[in-house]
Amino acid sequence: MRKTPFGANGDGGGGNNAGGAGQAFAARGGRLDTDLNANLDRIRGELAGSPDLVVRKFTLRIAGRLPAAAVYLETVTDKDTVNDFVMRSLMPPYAADAPEAADSPEAAFRYVCDNALAVGHIEMLDDWTSLLLELLTGKTLLLLEGWNQCVCGSTIGGEKRAVSEASTQVVVRGPKDSFSESVATNIALVRRRIRSPKFGFDSLKIGTVTQTTVVMLYIDGIVKDDIRQEVRRRLEKINTDAILESGYIEEFIEDSWYSPFPTVFHTERPDVVAANLLEGRVAIVVDGTPFVLIAPTVLSQFFTAAEDYYQRYDIGTFIRLLRYVAFVISLFGPACYIALTTFHQEMLPTTLLINLSGAREGVPFPAIVEAFLMEISFEILREAGIRMPRAVGQAVSIVGALVLGEAAVQAGIVSPIMVIVVAITAIANFSIPAYNLAITARMLRFLFMLAAGFLGFYGIILGMLMLVAHMNSLRSFGVSFLSPLVPLKYKQLKDAFVRLPHWYADERPDDTAADTSRMPPDQKPRP
Repeated sequence: MRKTPFGANGDGGGGNNAGGAGQAFAARGGRLDTDLNANLDRIRGELAGSPDLVVRKFTLRIAGRLPAAAVYLETVTDKDTVNDFVMRSLMPPYAADAPEAADSPEAAFRYVCDNALAVGHIEMLDDWTSLLLELLTGKTLLLLEGWNQCVCGSTIGGEKRAVSEASTQVVVRGPKDSFSESVATNIALVRRRIRSPKFGFDSLKIGTVTQTTVVMLYIDGIVKDDIRQEVRRRLEKINTDAILESGYIEEFIEDSWYSPFPTVFHTERPDVVAANLLEGRVAIVVDGTPFVLIAPTVLSQFFTAAEDYYQRYDIGTFIRLLRYVAFVISLFGPACYIALTTFHQEMLPTTLLINLSGAREGVPFPAIVEAFLMEISFEILREAGIRMPRAVGQAVSIVGALVLGEAAVQAGIVSPIMVIVVAITAIANFSIPAYNLAITARMLRFLFMLAAGFLGFYGIILGMLMLVAHMNSLRSFGVSFLSPLVPLKYKQLKDAFVRLPHWYADERPDDTAADTSRMPPDQKPRP
């Protein structure tokens, strides 16, 4: 094949003018021309000299040796598919098999569509807007001289990351595959788990420049229609130039942008997406990112890991309750230490109080300043460990924490008890399965530290009341963020804080599911 860069075939120095004209043509669209060379010149102009544009001209031995051309972008196209199922199908001399009626460009076009191309999916296009969009997604265009339509063959490919193990939601027992940056691969991973004819999806193009493919996944008959329509309505309202990651979509569609709590869940595990679809939720897959959004979202989802359902129910319950305890420690640990050592020393046993006073002897700062110094230092270390190269990041975070903590204690800047409190708080924060909720706990921790520094436990209680009131006001696509606690739904509590046996979880959440029955009432396999 011959790659035809911009400026070839007589374009010469007029390339820039052609590019500007191409942008003007793209603005008003229009239909294809019957002149093959005019169509090819316009494609080169519209793509503004893309070096990966390939234009392969050849002659069809139909209708008196009809000129034709195959056009594709080699960086987003499967070149083996183009060679084997497009070019090889058109290049052999199959004129002997062509009907006598194929004596015109239209008849030759119909013959190629019906008999010549060996590609599984083809389309006929006649407008420039659709033609350019399909070309940019990795499809191959076949244009003929004398006809104002083109054939679009599905040859999407290019370099992409293979399916690998999840990096942010690791499990000991369970599937090891995770989503990749290919939307087609991600849909296939979910469809492999949900082999139902009711599994459906809606595809949209969002971003006036990027034209990013965004796909809604749902199970018809389980998801509520008003939730599915609301998700689609919010996606259709997005009007921006670029969508580069699902985080863009999350900010556009979330209910409360001012809240530190995430109201849209994200995951890179196909089994988690499948489980949420079976509960009546909607998944949003964005091309170019392995993180899939799930809506509506409730607070209990952020404390649930996929492995909870693969272990025994008693083990899953214990670990889940442990995560709730870890969240409380991460949120209130330093604040409680500040309140106890500053305002409420009488709550401590005498022996412990004497030990704390001895440990803090010589520390020049009050407890709140001491806590802020240690917490900010640890946050900087954690961020540095994430952003540095993988080979040295872990060593920097561990060695830096040990060296700085020991040096700070030896210098008398902080007390050993404060180092212990900060370390336990950090470890508890790592125990939260959802990274975005862990960041929320890290942010709110500083507010509670301030409240404890000024008012002690009274400030912590006041802040807790404000936090619960705020969480109670949150909604995710019409669903209460604190459901099933607010409003109280006893039957749904069986999978909120504890994980009861699978045979006991016989109903789906009625907040999201139209069909709440998981199994027939007369066929529940009770032991």
